[in-house]
Amino acid sequence: MIQLSVRRLLFCFGLLLALAACVRKATPTEAAIGPVTRVYIVRHAEKDLTPGLPDPPLTAEGQTRAQALAAAIPRQTRLSAVFSTNTARTRTTAQPLAAARALPVLLYDARDLPALAARLRRDYPNQNVLVVGHSNTILETVDALGAARPVPLIPDEAYDYLLEVRLPTDAARPATAVAHHYGVRSH
Repeated sequence: MIQLSVRRLLFCFGLLLALAACVRKATPTEAAIGPVTRVYIVRHAEKDLTPGLPDPPLTAEGQTRAQALAAAIPRQTRLSAVFSTNTARTRTTAQPLAAARALPVLLYDARDLPALAARLRRDYPNQNVLVVGHSNTILETVDALGAARPVPLIPDEAYDYLLEVRLPTDAARPATAVAHHYGVRSH
């Protein structure tokens, strides 16, 4: 009888240890500023530069980068939404990641970034989202979200930036942004 109680006690203790290991610990940033909405921002992958194309598709290199984007945001990072402008190159860049996460690609207007920022703050608090834009809109998206630019500019030939904006759900705390790279380094 005592042996059975000790076994139960050990079983319960082991179960508690296993559960404790499964609980995600807050990162130092989250511990300091509380829950955050993470907005990942990328430029579309490499596009066909043939003159005169009204809506250029991705090149083979660009399609490879779109696949790399799907791998760049870890599986354990649960995405709630994937946003893209309405061009073939941005939608095609977003598609592999959206498909892997069973999410639709939602369209936004790159000419109205304040509206996108307001929607992200309102509809996705304490969640993770991806925004695919253009070389002349991704830093402006960081601006619209209220964070300082993590890099001063992104050259036209750079396709490998993955910007991460952290929006504290406590609006009194400032938004922050960091720049990462993914896939093959751009020239």
